[in-house]
Amino acid sequence: MNTDETLDPVTTEVIGSALLAITDEMSSALVRTAYSPNIKERVDCSTALFDTAGRVLAQSQRLPLHMGSLLGSVRHIHERFPSESLRAGDMFLANDPYHGGGSHLPDFNLVAPIFAGDELVGYAANTAHHSDVGGMVPGSESADCQEIYQEGIRIPPVRLCAAGELRDDIIAVVALNSRVPRDREGDLRAQIAANRVAERRMLELRDKYGTGQLTDHFASLLEATERRIRTRFAVIPPGDYVHDEYLDPLPDGTEQRIRVRLRADGRTLRFDFAGTSPQMPFARNIPYYALAATAFCVVKTMLDPEIAANDGFYRSIELEAPEGSLVNPVSPAPVGARALSCGVLADALAGVLSQASSDQAVAGSAPHQLVIFAGVDPRNGEYFVNYETIAGALGARGSHDGLDAVRIYASGAANLPIEALEQAFPLRVERYELLSDSGGAGRFRGGLGIRRDYRMLAPQVELSLSGERHHVPARGIEGGADGAPGRFVVNPDTDSAVELPSVARDIRLREGDVLRIDTPGGAGFGPVSDREPDRLRSDLEQGRVMAPDEQVRR
Repeated sequence: MNTDETLDPVTTEVIGSALLAITDEMSSALVRTAYSPNIKERVDCSTALFDTAGRVLAQSQRLPLHMGSLLGSVRHIHERFPSESLRAGDMFLANDPYHGGGSHLPDFNLVAPIFAGDELVGYAANTAHHSDVGGMVPGSESADCQEIYQEGIRIPPVRLCAAGELRDDIIAVVALNSRVPRDREGDLRAQIAANRVAERRMLELRDKYGTGQLTDHFASLLEATERRIRTRFAVIPPGDYVHDEYLDPLPDGTEQRIRVRLRADGRTLRFDFAGTSPQMPFARNIPYYALAATAFCVVKTMLDPEIAANDGFYRSIELEAPEGSLVNPVSPAPVGARALSCGVLADALAGVLSQASSDQAVAGSAPHQLVIFAGVDPRNGEYFVNYETIAGALGARGSHDGLDAVRIYASGAANLPIEALEQAFPLRVERYELLSDSGGAGRFRGGLGIRRDYRMLAPQVELSLSGERHHVPARGIEGGADGAPGRFVVNPDTDSAVELPSVARDIRLREGDVLRIDTPGGAGFGPVSDREPDRLRSDLEQGRVMAPDEQVRR
């Protein structure tokens, strides 16, 4: 811990801002040079910087869930490869949640030690979601995978670059395990470019301040963040608080509970997940680093949205998760669809914090829905994989309506723009709108979900689906109504309409078929009888709710 009281706090703040700017520049480089639409259009990637001890200094403000992957992979590499074994120009690739610190296999983490001569300055790291890394389904993510071996290629920390030389053999192994190998090579090269941007910028900081002073300011930055968040924790009444949330049940009806107990002592928040259901034989489990990232995100969102996302904040939070539970599974449990489960996990965390800090209370929210289209594009004869996640909605708070059509809490990639989708894939989006009446009614209304209709333009399209909140909707609080559940429907509004289950794969659609995705809605806060008349009129005029006779016709 830094004890040098002569350090200028303004300089510490300037360096902290510079670190955040570097992560943003890394992200821009990664997005601009990426090959696949999932990264260059949906921006499903994140970047971060770490000190020589593997502590987080700064993270780009993109996908909080990725912090788990980055944090885990840097720690694994830091422990597995002593600093004396590292060389300038090294970069390490990893994705495995059990042996590489990842959180699911499509997220490839690339970590680069940064050297000034022979002196280690820190680490740059980025993660990017690759749209296909092998496995039993196109897109490498299906909630009904029953072991991680079905989910794709598993990579422990390996050198992708050795002293600046790219190892083409590693690229070849990764590409061969993907249904769209050209995308994998292009996206990995973009990740390399992003880390090289970070290296240049970090060395500029080092040249300006010197290694010793820079290291002292890093420590001061983390300490300042820790002091700030512990001051916020001090106003939470000490005690134990408990909240339960439920994932959709297993096919046999077995409930899936996430129980969280918060112990607040005025200085530290301790979250204990004893009583959570055992890990399941499906890919809806949440690996430990995804649990950690979600906890960090919810605490930041509810208690101090402006606080820096660094190790000073993270080390003020303690997590206890039983091994073998669905929030800390053990190998070979599958984890591919962990992001949807993390949406419900976030509600559990938000629910217990709502008890401890009632002025920040929030109703239940609705996670995104996953759809993967795959097949042969008749325009060029090439195989395609379109991995998409469609936004859900945020629950209402005691002073505001919930947010419509957003990725909630730790999840944050964009919906794929229609123009980019239709140019890249043989699909046409025929409807894209807010889903009326999907938000739970209340004094403050829950956010609305999305309706999105896709028409198939290829002779055959293989479909995989993963959804949450189809059977257990987001729960209202203080008398507010629950949010609407999600739905997947083939050929809606026709005599041949078929509603699909919330988890499905190997669905074959033909040219002309339409898939409708209705994402679930957020829940309401307070009784609807207390809603202001002007808000009710506005809801009707804007189509956010429908008049009773229109609901019947619909």
